[in-house]
Amino acid sequence: MADGMIARLWGYNGQSTGPTIEAVEGERVRIYVTNRLPEHTSVHWHGLILPSGMDGVGGLSHPGIPPGKTFVYEFDLIKSGTFMYHPHADEMVQMAMGMMGLFIVHPRDPAFMPVDRDFAFLLAAYDIDPGTYIPRVAEMTNFNMWTWNSRIFPDIDPLVVNKGDRVRVRCGNLTMTNHPIHMHGYDFQVTCTDGGWVPESARWPEVSIDIPVGAMRAYEFDAIHEGDWAIHCHKSHHTMNAMGHDIPTFIGADKSRLTQMIRRQQPGYMPMGTAGMADMGEMSMEIPENTVPMMTGWGPHGPLEMGGMFSVVKVREGIDRDDYSDPGWYDNPPGTQAYEWTGELPEHAYNTSPKTVITPRGGVRQG
Repeated sequence: MADGMIARLWGYNGQSTGPTIEAVEGERVRIYVTNRLPEHTSVHWHGLILPSGMDGVGGLSHPGIPPGKTFVYEFDLIKSGTFMYHPHADEMVQMAMGMMGLFIVHPRDPAFMPVDRDFAFLLAAYDIDPGTYIPRVAEMTNFNMWTWNSRIFPDIDPLVVNKGDRVRVRCGNLTMTNHPIHMHGYDFQVTCTDGGWVPESARWPEVSIDIPVGAMRAYEFDAIHEGDWAIHCHKSHHTMNAMGHDIPTFIGADKSRLTQMIRRQQPGYMPMGTAGMADMGEMSMEIPENTVPMMTGWGPHGPLEMGGMFSVVKVREGIDRDDYSDPGWYDNPPGTQAYEWTGELPEHAYNTSPKTVITPRGGVRQG
């Protein structure tokens, strides 16, 4: 999941998320599924139009695939778009263990919806206690590992883009909650769902797109603004790792005497939380085995205090077509970066009354 943390998951072809299947509209595919789990399984082809018997709902479409057996799925790809695959047998357990993947069907006509860069990831959530390796499969709400392609920040790769590229980002959600994915520095248009392509007349500009449970959204933008731009889920606790849900709030508390008492028994104890939690991003605290800090990652100007569903879109001049390597941090041109002010402050505008004040029209107050 990240440097210092390993999860023991179930997956496809030895990985979670499973390999992205790519094909072309109009092709006929044949997929062999060998079950090496300790229980039966099936594969549902989420969003694809296919025969009922190939839909992969165990017990409904076909019998569950027993352990050690191989089943074959075969169908025509009658539409293009972004789809997903996952079990439809003991679904809560098998998906909580990491069984999911993307199925991308490219348009037959290469002139239809072309892009220069095409990124795709699946949102997954896990409940893994620090020091353990296997997810709690019966969890429904209190997940603590929020992942893209089963990775967490700071080990999610940046999205590297050449300035001027037309960029598509495909994002599928197989967690138990929605995710408002927000990208800084740009507005974009949603061009595709797992139901198909969105007509141009039905699109509108966004800077965040809420991705419902069991859904996919693809959006596009023209990379015209150079820089390092954050992309993340806008639920704050989804950009944290191994978050404890029972942490008390110590903001404003005086823990100086308590700290002295604890240090008699535990030298080196660090009081935290009295001024917020940002100090967690700076301190190198001892943590349990096989976990990562709740707030982590460093940028060019200090700690990023992020985790989970967070990455950076890096737009640069001169990125080669097939180059996705990290170009490093962006050097903001002079005059384009916030800076410390040490002079006199201008007079503040403030309101001395709790009453609503109507803005006057033409400089004359109405009333």
